[in-house]
Amino acid sequence: MNNNNFKTKKFWSRPEGLTGGLFLLGIIGGSAFMLAKFLPAIIALAESSFYLISMLLLLGIILYTLFSPKSRNLIWYLYKSVMRWITGIFVNIDPIGILKNYIEDLRDNLGKMNKQIGRLKSQMHLLNEQIHNNSKQIKDSLSEAQKAKESNLESVLVLKSRQAGRLKESNLKLDDLYRKMELLYRVLLKMYEASEVMAEDINDQVKLKEQERSAIHASHSAMKSAMSVISGDKDQRALFDEALSTMADDISSKVGEMEQFMELSENFMSSVDLQNGVFEEQGLKMLEKWEKEGVSRILGSEKNQLIAGDKMLLEDKIPVQQTNSSDNNYDQLFKG
Repeated sequence: MNNNNFKTKKFWSRPEGLTGGLFLLGIIGGSAFMLAKFLPAIIALAESSFYLISMLLLLGIILYTLFSPKSRNLIWYLYKSVMRWITGIFVNIDPIGILKNYIEDLRDNLGKMNKQIGRLKSQMHLLNEQIHNNSKQIKDSLSEAQKAKESNLESVLVLKSRQAGRLKESNLKLDDLYRKMELLYRVLLKMYEASEVMAEDINDQVKLKEQERSAIHASHSAMKSAMSVISGDKDQRALFDEALSTMADDISSKVGEMEQFMELSENFMSSVDLQNGVFEEQGLKMLEKWEKEGVSRILGSEKNQLIAGDKMLLEDKIPVQQTNSSDNNYDQLFKG
């Protein structure tokens, strides 16, 4: 996995960016108001050579600061630091804390998903049993119809033939329903396995990154970071926190996908009527939409393999496939 797989959010896309935008609008608006209010007084002062020279010097200092890369970088660094501090008073923007919350969400979702898998497997066994019973009744009905034909019992022949026809039609619907439930089962099982590994893998990485972050923050004080910015070097503290935030954003999207598919499967299972072998159109459309969407962030290219896979026979023990944990390796983010 390389850095190209991750999209780093810019300052304005983050919570502190919203605070910074509001403050910037306030500064611009306040400056415009003050300028309009005191413009007559400024013009009057400009009639004096002393004040005119002073104002031109002040304007020169401001322009120099704006056009000097070092000064501009320092102001931008200080501005972002202040906005981040203000935002942190009201919103949790600590990347380590956010990552720990996502790990808790992952583990909670794993518990819910495990229950969903059990419910779905139970429904599939009931459906399979119903298909088997229907097939047995079809065979019995056809046998009785054949005997009625041999005995010239026309009414019994018609009745048993129609009964067998209705059961065949019902089994076609049940088979289609079973295939959809089977796809849900395969995806839920694979997503559970991948998420279980992901949760443990990320938990280990967060512990290490927490230690590294403490060391970096201890060795790079705020003053040292500011001096690095002035000299044109990268702020190591900010870069490390930015990498952590990008890692948190990626995990957030995976947790969101996991919860979205759980909701989809829950809605589909709730719409299933095993007695009549039907399911609501909306639940089917949601599943078909998911099938046509792009590559899953959790399953990766295995999503297409699961959708195109052969019909899986349900057994008490299902082999666990090895999950590629390298998909959760965020170490590349922290390499400058």
